[in-house]
Amino acid sequence: MTAATIAPSRSRRRARFGVRLGLVALAIGACSAFGAPAHARGPDGIADVAEKVIDAVVNISTSQTVEAKGGGSNTMPQLPPGSPFEEFFDDFFKNRRGPGGGSKGGERSDNPPRKTNSLGSGFIIDTAGVVVTNNHVIADADEIHVILNDGTKIKAELVGVDKKTDLAVLRIKPPKPLVAVKFGDSDKLRLGDWVVAIGNPFSLGGTVTAGIVSAKNRDISSGPYDSYIQTDASINRGNSGGPLFNLDGDVIGVNTLIISPSGGSIGIGFAVPSKTVVGVVDQLRQFGELRRGWLGVRIQSVTDEIAESLNIKPARGALVAGVDDKGPAKPAGIEPGDVVVKFDGKDVKDPKDLSRVVADTAVGKEVDVVIIRKGQEETKKVTLGRLQDADKVQAAVKTDEPAPEKPVTQKALGLDLAALSKDLRTRYKIKDSVKGVVVTNVDANSDAAEKRLSAGDVIVEVAQEAVSSGADIQKRVDQLKKDGKKSVLLLVSNGEGELRFVALSVQ
Repeated sequence: MTAATIAPSRSRRRARFGVRLGLVALAIGACSAFGAPAHARGPDGIADVAEKVIDAVVNISTSQTVEAKGGGSNTMPQLPPGSPFEEFFDDFFKNRRGPGGGSKGGERSDNPPRKTNSLGSGFIIDTAGVVVTNNHVIADADEIHVILNDGTKIKAELVGVDKKTDLAVLRIKPPKPLVAVKFGDSDKLRLGDWVVAIGNPFSLGGTVTAGIVSAKNRDISSGPYDSYIQTDASINRGNSGGPLFNLDGDVIGVNTLIISPSGGSIGIGFAVPSKTVVGVVDQLRQFGELRRGWLGVRIQSVTDEIAESLNIKPARGALVAGVDDKGPAKPAGIEPGDVVVKFDGKDVKDPKDLSRVVADTAVGKEVDVVIIRKGQEETKKVTLGRLQDADKVQAAVKTDEPAPEKPVTQKALGLDLAALSKDLRTRYKIKDSVKGVVVTNVDANSDAAEKRLSAGDVIVEVAQEAVSSGADIQKRVDQLKKDGKKSVLLLVSNGEGELRFVALSVQ
């Protein structure tokens, strides 16, 4: 067989290629003829968005005075995070030997304090001079400056911050009229919608990148109210605090963090959704702080095993593991073991849903809370309190303890169980207010070990009935087996009295 029989002639190939080009042109013409909505046009609308909003996007410059460490006057200069010279100077100064490098004898060790600088991004939401950025961009700064797109540098005043959502509001006195942007509705975003990120990556100045919405309501365990927009629009160091726009030029998120082994974009970036930002910014502007609603309960997930134990189908809601004695839930009649499935008319699918909706609800508002208790729905009326951010830290007190007597134990569910005694309370630091049966050992191959029960945990209830001995627990387990149950629900306390529910297999 000759080559001529394998491949078509050059003229035939040209003809076919021409037909293909014609088909492509026809397809493009058809798309143009029928027009598409703004959110579906793709890259065609990006230049328009950038031109419309670029003057509202600003750089945030901060300085901070820190104590110098180490020896010598030739210490490594402080570079903006992500600077392309960072690696060079790191090698030059840190690995250098001789004068100015290392800690050789004769060099001064009493260096004076020095200033460090960093750069981030932000955006103007009010022509009166209100700027939004990330809290971590301006945290601990002695001075904050806002740099406009034309290079004008203006000293900024801090209005307020919210560490839990990593947001901050600044105020500047504009020397000339400003361009401001408005917030859009992040709830209307769809997976695959085009978005535009504008910011100050690697301290290069205003830069535009584009991508799509990769995911919504993303929880990456970075804070109690995680509900990020995930995007593959390039977000790098210095983009923090910058806006994420839809193709209408509305801010639908604040670029906050990325997941990357290198520090540069690998297509996994996260933005705080505008729905969250609007509420936080409004309160910071009004009060200078956040005033979040507080229900006064500790909650955990409803697993399939827990749902089966509580006769809840399908598994849903937030399981109340503990109730604060001084919280709003206590007088409303909410108890440990209740499962919250609706709050103020909004469905609660998991604990994060409840945390977010409670935090977003006004302090002092009376709301209906729908719970499931022993398989039946009930509605409780709760007047929300205010969440206090004060951290409670208790120092552990170490004491010399005499050798404790070996307790009498009973085995059940892969656990060694013993009645609480003074020696056991001392050994495991269990408060006097905690009642139940203490775990002294856990079989490493048991379901209890997999569910992270450990020595010192106290079993307070079994199948929502109080227990005081290992025999009580074994009796309840035997009854559940006879009833055909596959799992048993335990209410477990740690030494401080903090409760959680754990479902263990009885098979």
